[in-house]
Amino acid sequence: MSNAQTTASRASTAWQINLWIAQILLATLFGTAGTLKLFWAPADLAAVGLAWTVDVPLPLLRLIGTVELLGAIGVILPALTRILPFLTPLAATGFATIQVLAIGFHATRGETAAVLPLNIGLLALSLVVIWGRFRKAPIKSRG
Repeated sequence: MSNAQTTASRASTAWQINLWIAQILLATLFGTAGTLKLFWAPADLAAVGLAWTVDVPLPLLRLIGTVELLGAIGVILPALTRILPFLTPLAATGFATIQVLAIGFHATRGETAAVLPLNIGLLALSLVVIWGRFRKAPIKSRG
């Protein structure tokens, strides 16, 4: 193996590792948030800092929780099993969409100072996974 091939192989491995770390972070954060929104009462969520949850209809809160939890599964499971791995960047696209909507929602409520850094960080991480899994280091399908 030539020196250039070794360097390219190391770079590819580094991208794979970093993308897996990003995917695991997204799955953990969105999975936890989704589970809380699905199973906790809005008043309990407000008590831990999610004040907006008491101001939205309960079905909307539960829908957001469901979408976040399904996205957490979708950002890991297809890549891990290599069954329909194109679903992994699509799940990350869903996360990016959630963050764009969250930024707009919180901006209308004047909450940007409190939550904007987190929303932008999750949006950026989601965009890296989208780009990485579609272009830089896609996961090949099993069959």
